[in-house]
Amino acid sequence: MQKQALLASLKKQGFSKRIIEAFKKIKREEFIPEEFKKYAYEDMPLSIGYGQTISQPFTIAFMLNLLELDKLTKNNKIKILEIGSGSGYVLALINKISKNSEIYGIERIKEIVEKSQEILKEHENIKIFNRNGANGLTDRAGFDRILISAACPRIPNHLFGQLNNDGVMVASVRNSVFQFKKQNNSIIAKEFFGFVFVPLVED
Repeated sequence: MQKQALLASLKKQGFSKRIIEAFKKIKREEFIPEEFKKYAYEDMPLSIGYGQTISQPFTIAFMLNLLELDKLTKNNKIKILEIGSGSGYVLALINKISKNSEIYGIERIKEIVEKSQEILKEHENIKIFNRNGANGLTDRAGFDRILISAACPRIPNHLFGQLNNDGVMVASVRNSVFQFKKQNNSIIAKEFFGFVFVPLVED
């Protein structure tokens, strides 16, 4: 699939103009190993080494849609965390949708972190940490948005405390995607079935 075909597919599936524009501007091929670049715009997950993958574009768009970044004005500077940031592709998409926000990524594999830091080095507002993300990023909380891109074995209740009131957390839990909205310090949850993610390592 060529890039234009992928963009047309995402548009047909009803994703917002700002999400489509982010997929148009960010070059997925820059975030994957050389041998997989020819598949960069196939709507499928691809290996980035070390047993990790870059998610299927549809899945990424679906989670970004639930994160509701594009409902904010373009000048809304918020604080965003991605747990399991991998190659940095989703961080780049988030940065394109929510320009100049304070963006953090956590990735446990040092080699992948170093590659993503190199790719995104021009973006001073994006900081990527090499650590286990199971407990979030307590020293930088609270966040307006949290995205968990690796499959949690259970609903990550312990991370709700790092989410600001009126914030949104989107998490993959086993084979579902959950959207959690924090309103008046209560959590409103929605579940969407039928996804597959690499597991979030808790040790």
